[in-house]
Amino acid sequence: MKKIMLGVSALCLVAFTSCKEDATAKIKSENVAEAAQRDANSGSFAAVSFNETEHDFGTIKNGTPVETTFKYTNTGSSPLVVSDIKSTCGCTVPSDWTKQVAPGETGEFKVKFDGKGNGVVTKSITMTTNTEKGAETVRIKAMVEGDGPMQPQQAGGAQSIMQQPVRKYSTQPGHEGHNHD
Repeated sequence: MKKIMLGVSALCLVAFTSCKEDATAKIKSENVAEAAQRDANSGSFAAVSFNETEHDFGTIKNGTPVETTFKYTNTGSSPLVVSDIKSTCGCTVPSDWTKQVAPGETGEFKVKFDGKGNGVVTKSITMTTNTEKGAETVRIKAMVEGDGPMQPQQAGGAQSIMQQPVRKYSTQPGHEGHNHD
């Protein structure tokens, strides 16, 4: 056991004394300047402001496709980079977005909604960006009139609780407002 400890000690002594070069001599001054510039700019993020954060299509018939355009402005001091745009489900398709926006400039993207559903339908569209939050979200909404059979009406136009259809909603994350009638 003494021999093993002595061997490990000798190995450590050789390892620590063999590195006599000064590590600071290996640093390149241009790399230091580049890192200082990067660190100075690291606090300045791109920032986004939208012309609207929620677009309401109003009342539409079930199955009627609709489309809108969201416009956004880079209100930050760094160039805005939009790397991806996704929606909460396949019935809402974002497309044709401006991928890079200089400070003070405006970009846009289109959103197509297939108009399927029943009742109030809300969908979220998320932009993956280089803003401080890393993502920006806008919403679309519509009152979709179903084309199913009409329910019998009571006197005065109100339905009893027993006559109203049971509504099923998804509980899966990312499917908010996704009706399953």
